[in-house]
Formats: sequence, C-alpha cells, structure tokens
Amino acid sequence: MTTTLAPSTGASARREELRAFLMARRAQVSPDAVGLPAGPRRRTPGLRREEVAVLAGVGVSWYQWLEQGRDITVSGQVLDAVARVLGLGEAERRHLYVLAGLNPPLPAAWQGTSVAADLIGVIERWMPHPAHLLDRYWNLIGANRAAQLVLGYDPDDHGNCLRAFFVDPMYRTEYVDWSEHARRLTAQYRALMSEHPGDEGYAEVIERLSAESADFAELWGRHEVRDLEGFHKVLDHPAAGRLDFESTQLSAPGRPDLLLVLHNPIEGTDTAAKVQRMLDDDRRSHLTVVAG
Repeated sequence: MTTTLAPSTGASARREELRAFLMARRAQVSPDAVGLPAGPRRRTPGLRREEVAVLAGVGVSWYQWLEQGRDITVSGQVLDAVARVLGLGEAERRHLYVLAGLNPPLPAAWQGTSVAADLIGVIERWMPHPAHLLDRYWNLIGANRAAQLVLGYDPDDHGNCLRAFFVDPMYRTEYVDWSEHARRLTAQYRALMSEHPGDEGYAEVIERLSAESADFAELWGRHEVRDLEGFHKVLDHPAAGRLDFESTQLSAPGRPDLLLVLHNPIEGTDTAAKVQRMLDDDRRSHLTVVAG
C-alpha cells in the first residue's frame, strides 16, 4: 500500500505533527542502542537523519523529506523499517502510519478471530439480552446464548453477517421491514470501508456479495453512506412471535477493529419476557438431554 503526502489544510497540520514526532523519537534513540559509536563531534542527543536513513535502508534525502512532510510516496514497508530503527511500540507505529497518511495495519495480536476474554465477557454479561461481537469486516466472532436463540447465530460459524443478511432466507422471513434494514446496513458498511482505503478485506466481501445478491449489488450501487447508530429492530420470530429491540453498535474499548452489538428489549413490549421464556425452555431442554 502506498500513498502520497499531498498538501491540504488538514494535511498541513498532520505533516507538522509528523515532523515533530520523528524528530522527537529520533532524539530519544542513543547511537549505542543501534550499534553506532557516539563519536566526539555529536552535539545533539539521539540519531542523525542520515543514520536513521542508512539503518532503515532508505535514501538520506527521502528520509529528510519524510521528516519535513514533503510531497513524497510512502509505503508501509518503509514506515515499518523506520519504526524499527526508532524503536517504536505498536501504538507509536500505528500513529506513524496515520501521520504519514496510511491506513495503519492491525497489530499482530489482533489478527484472526482470537479475542480478549474480557470482550467475550461483555457479551456474556449482557444476558439475558442478545449481544454479539463482530470483527472489522462484520465476521461473527462470538454471540451469547440469547443472540443464538433470537438471531440464529452459531458461535462456531464465523461467517460474515452482512452476507448472511442478504443470502440467508431466514433474515428475509424474520426481519420486519427487511428492505429498510438492508439499505441501512449497506450504507453503514460503505462508511466503514471508506475509513480503511485499500483494505482488501472489505473489497473481498463486496465482490463476493455483489455476485451472490442482486439486491445487495443494487443497493451498493447507490453509494449511500450512514454512520453507525442505534435503531429499532423488529423481528417476527418463529417461536416467540414479535420481538422489539433497540440495537446499539459500539466500537470495543481499546479494539477499534471489533464491534459490539447490544440489543435491549423495547420498554412497554413483552419482548424481555419472551426472550426469558426462550432461555428457560432452552435450559430445561439442555437439562433433559444431560439427564437422559
């Protein structure tokens, strides 16, 4: 992935911050820490620009231009080399990407479907109300038992929830006003995708789903955009009948690559009681199977 540091009002402030950040971090790296002699003529602490360039394997002029925020082409590979020389931590490396105008990569610890236990604990503690956890592409990461019973989620199937909404007949049957929900979800997904330019994960979801669903392809072609926001979700559940929820989507604290989706029964409806009965029946059924 590459980008060019182009001048603009917002970019000007970003380039100034990039200059200050690189200079500050360069001053904090002692020569002996990277195997260089301090030398008698070194008047300022830290590394010189040309030393960072050599150690990172880039041209001296290029690095000087980077530190000055010039209009140059920047790649993630080169930024990683600079981050290594400057001893940047994960958060600092991501900060460098943002200042250079690149979409920061996910930390290695965030890759795949491994999730911190406390985030799984959040959806479990949301019981008896439905809650589930999605990755940045809306692949299902986890779902509590209420979400499994109410929304039909299988916690062992890490499929894409946007795709399921369009291709699984269950959603068309159970979601009241399916068309409006489909339009909203598509517009929200475009908003998320626009925040991660060049991310092939989003492109793969869009390409596959466009081929599978004419409805999605038509909605995607409208180029509508919506923010993530709470909304009223009405289901016609085959076992419980009408269920009314207020659905809230939240970025997980400390994990912007994950999305918490929490459902609250609408006050004044019998939704909470119906969900509780479903959970009680499920528990009794489980106990019967175990006893048998």
